Formats: sequence, structure tokens, C-alpha cells
Amino acid sequence: MADNKVVDIAAPPIIIIKKKKGHGGHHGGAWKVAYADFVTAMMALFIVLWLLNSNADVRKAIGGYFIDPKGVGKAIGSGMAGSGESLSVGMADMAKLKEKLTQAIKQAPELRKLQDQVDMVVTGDGLRIELLESAKGSFFESGRPHPTDAGQEMIGLLATELAKLPNKLMIEGHTDAKPYGNGDSGYSNWELSADRANAARQLMVSKGIRADQVSQVRGFADQNLRKPKEPEDPSNRRVSVIVQYMSVPDRAESEAKGEGKEGKGEAKEGAKKEEAKDSGKKEEKKEPNKEEKKPEAKPETKPAGKPEKK
Repeated sequence: MADNKVVDIAAPPIIIIKKKKGHGGHHGGAWKVAYADFVTAMMALFIVLWLLNSNADVRKAIGGYFIDPKGVGKAIGSGMAGSGESLSVGMADMAKLKEKLTQAIKQAPELRKLQDQVDMVVTGDGLRIELLESAKGSFFESGRPHPTDAGQEMIGLLATELAKLPNKLMIEGHTDAKPYGNGDSGYSNWELSADRANAARQLMVSKGIRADQVSQVRGFADQNLRKPKEPEDPSNRRVSVIVQYMSVPDRAESEAKGEGKEGKGEAKEGAKKEEAKDSGKKEEKKEPNKEEKKPEAKPETKPAGKPEKK
């Protein structure tokens, strides 16, 4: 009997695969971009709705900020005070500025007694603020260009308020008709009026007015009296600060426009006259001339023939 041979067959190896569980791969940030766009659109929508419900001044101020963020432009901006609350003052806003300055003077305790010596009038040049002298008090030392304590406080108050505006300023000095001194020193009312106006300018610049905000400093002496019938009245001695309008129409442009309109009118009139002449000539050609004489009728002549029988 043959020996039974046992054949050992190797069992196949057992392979165990272990999968690591974890977070999925990176999905990207496309949803974040879409969400950011949605939030930006909503913000823009609410800003537009807010602007639609705002008044014209607020819209003008916001538009001016985006045009000129630093506030150095001519249309909108703030002065050295940097408050950014005030708007440019045009022709329609001068009355509001006058009321604002009047209230500021009334609130100053030391200036209440001098409030009657401050005259504000809206003119063609702008808001004219005049600091008048009287027997009760003055803003400058007698015969000198130096401001008094009350003058310094009043000019400083005006400078604080006007520094918030982008409007240009003119400063004028005036005196009465009384001659200054003997006139031998060469110092007259002309020099005094100009020096007082320049002293006011220097004080206003030190209180916040921009150096380029003052466009003119002028001295008139006694050539522009407030009371011409009383040339030596104390109120003739004054310093005037004029807040100019932001946009003053150019006279040259307006005159040019006026001349252009006149030229157009004359051209139209000339064309009408020529048309009338042409139409008149056509009518003359059509109508016969009544004054022309008709040709005279020639006498009838009998043809030569046989004589008639008697």
C-alpha cells in the first residue's frame, strides 16, 4: 500500500485594509465670494435708500466729500477748524449765516454791550459785517491800528465761525473825514485805514482763518463814508469783513452773452428786412405798374380808293 503523502498547501495571506476616516478635501471658497457680494449689494441698497430720504444739503456735503475728501476745494469743505459741519455759503444761505453770527455774538457775555455796533447786511458782494465805532466803545485804539480787548474778542469770534467756510473774505478799513494828526509825518487816514484792515487780517489768521482765504485787504480812508452828511461821525470809522459768494457770475461772460444775443437779434431783424424787400420785389413784378401810360390810339385812316359819289 502506498504511503499516503500529505501535501501541505499554503493558505493565502489575509490582507487587512484599514481606511482612515477624516474630513473631506478642500471644497474652495466660492460661497464666501457670493456671500460678500450679497452683503455689499445690501449695504449699497441701504445707503441709496438713506440718501433718497436725506435733504439736499446732506447730499451735497456727501458728494463734496467724495469729490474733495481733504476739504480744500472751492465747492465744499471745512476750514482749519476741521469740523466738516458747515457747507459752502451761497446767495440763498447768507441770511442763515447772518443769523448764526448774531446768535454767537449774543451768547458772548463780554460782547453783548457791543452787539449794536456790529452791522450785518447782505449785499451784491456777499455778507458785509461792519464793526462800527461809537461814543460807547470802539474796536481799535484811538488813532492807532491796534485792536482793543473787545476788538480782539469780536474779531476772534468772527474768525472762528468764518474759518469753517470755504468762502473767500475781503477786509476793508474806513476812517472819518477828520484829518489824521498834522499830516507832517506822512501818516494819514489812508495808512491808518489800511493798517487796521491788515491788523484785523492778521488776528483772524491767528484765530483759524486760512491765509489764502482772504482775497483782498483794502483801505478807503474817508472816501466811502457811512454817513456822508455827517463826515466826522464815529460810525464812519469802521472795519468791514465781506463774506463773498462762492460763485459770482462773470461780468465779462454776461456782457459777451448779452452782445451775442443783441447780435443774433440784429441778424434776425436784418434777415426779416431782406425777406420783406424780396417779397416786395416779387409783388412789384406780379402787379402791373398803374402809373405807366397806355399807348395813345392812332387815328383811323381810310384806304385810298375811289372818291365817293355826291
